[in-house]
Amino acid sequence: MTVSSKDLAQREKLTPAQVRKDLSFFGQFGTRGLGYPVVELRQQIAEILGINRKWNVALIGIGNVGSALVSFKEFIRQGFIIKLIFDNDQRKIGSFNKGIEVHDVTNLRQMLNKHNIELVIIAVPASVAQRIVDEVVDAGVKALLSFAPTNLRVPSNVTMRTVNMAIEMEHLSFHLTNENLYYTA
Repeated sequence: MTVSSKDLAQREKLTPAQVRKDLSFFGQFGTRGLGYPVVELRQQIAEILGINRKWNVALIGIGNVGSALVSFKEFIRQGFIIKLIFDNDQRKIGSFNKGIEVHDVTNLRQMLNKHNIELVIIAVPASVAQRIVDEVVDAGVKALLSFAPTNLRVPSNVTMRTVNMAIEMEHLSFHLTNENLYYTA
């Protein structure tokens, strides 16, 4: 029914004080000495993260990465519903991927507005990524997730997260190469 800051801290390898401080940033949670009511805490965290509602998402680029993302079931569980898919490959346009029609990228702006798209996933080659991002931003979308292997620019009122799998692999190789720095007897 309840969970303590100590229990939460142990799960996440934090201190109880850090858990309390982080939660207090968003408001009053829990009762001193009793902990946090689990159901209420989950609801409040979902509200803070914005995952207490459904989000309309578009995916641009239905190559290998894009196809994998459409199949990623966790998006739906978290409320991220891919409503539109775009590509420039005439062989893919008009086909369906996981029940979603692939549209021509030349219709991007109108379709994003028509379908009230709030988040866009970019999975296109580096050579066209900035042009696509500019069109998405011009359509009024304020949140983008980019898998394009390049640095992209957006205005300060737009949030963009970039997933660079090569950097993630470098992070892992660094830890394997230097594991004696972290795991001493």
